[in-house]
Amino acid sequence: MFLVPLFCLAIVVFYIICLWKVFEKAGQPGWAAIIPIYNLYIILKIAGRPGWWLLLYFVPVVNLVISIIVMIDFAKAFGKGVGFALGLIFLGIIFYPLLAFSDDTYTGGKAAIPPLPA
Repeated sequence: MFLVPLFCLAIVVFYIICLWKVFEKAGQPGWAAIIPIYNLYIILKIAGRPGWWLLLYFVPVVNLVISIIVMIDFAKAFGKGVGFALGLIFLGIIFYPLLAFSDDTYTGGKAAIPPLPA
């Protein structure tokens, strides 16, 4: 009875740890992974997309298209291709840890974004 919520919590904590490490690889603050809307803003910055695209996540149907575009750019920012981006979209629980714990380095988004000051 308590195993299912505990298992779900473990998955969420693991996902946060992976996102934290990915953010730090990109020179962004890791703590941003635990703040709901701000983490999307950081993902946009890592992908090299403008911050105002965050508003597009609130438009139905448009948010699906924007999510795919951003994930493709996010994967490219780490030297990965479209296939890896599709993995991030559909199998994130597998591909985010691959990105977080691999030796891949951040190569920059569409326009190299300087890291936030510490």
